[in-house]
Amino acid sequence: MCNRARMKGEIETIWGSVAELFSERPRDNRFDPHELRPRGRAYVIREQDGVRAWDIMNWDVLGGKAPYPMTNVRNLSLPRWRRLADRRENRCVVPLTEFCEFTPQKHNLGDGKPPLKGEMWFSVTDQPVFAVAGFWQGTGEGNGFTMVTCDANSLVEPIHPKAMVTILDHDDIDIWLRGSYAEIRLLQRPFVAEKMTVRGPVFPTREPATSLSS
Repeated sequence: MCNRARMKGEIETIWGSVAELFSERPRDNRFDPHELRPRGRAYVIREQDGVRAWDIMNWDVLGGKAPYPMTNVRNLSLPRWRRLADRRENRCVVPLTEFCEFTPQKHNLGDGKPPLKGEMWFSVTDQPVFAVAGFWQGTGEGNGFTMVTCDANSLVEPIHPKAMVTILDHDDIDIWLRGSYAEIRLLQRPFVAEKMTVRGPVFPTREPATSLSS
């Protein structure tokens, strides 16, 4: 479920944030905020002491304390997620330009190699950068965040029927960061499919030699 995403461009003042960071920006070559991958570092927006600004966190809200990176959460009534959902200071929004789901079927690329799944990239038509609901907390590996998921809409469902990331309308960002638990639960819903586009399948590591077949 959404373990690949992108945020193109540099950070800027959007959604009421200020163009500053709560933490120091990493200077090493391993920090690539344009390509989000599990346990990698990425930009999020959160609020602290009445100030809304950017931060840099690891995409794993449990900080390596689970067998796999906890990049997405769904059931906000579970005690560990309810605790974060209740606390406004632990909410964040994740800026994305597109997110990826893999095709359920493998494709024969006609290159003599085993078939593989293709990447399907979803974006929001009228929002070059869109906001995804999230939570964060401090861990032994530093601050970690997760994206909140919801039911899949009609565009995502054929590719990933179980869930999709919770995309927020501009008017809902303030509610997500500042609203009550009851108010944010109402935002955990599929984004309007007609406002989204999808491209793919694409195969970044290989080029199809012939027309695709399942």
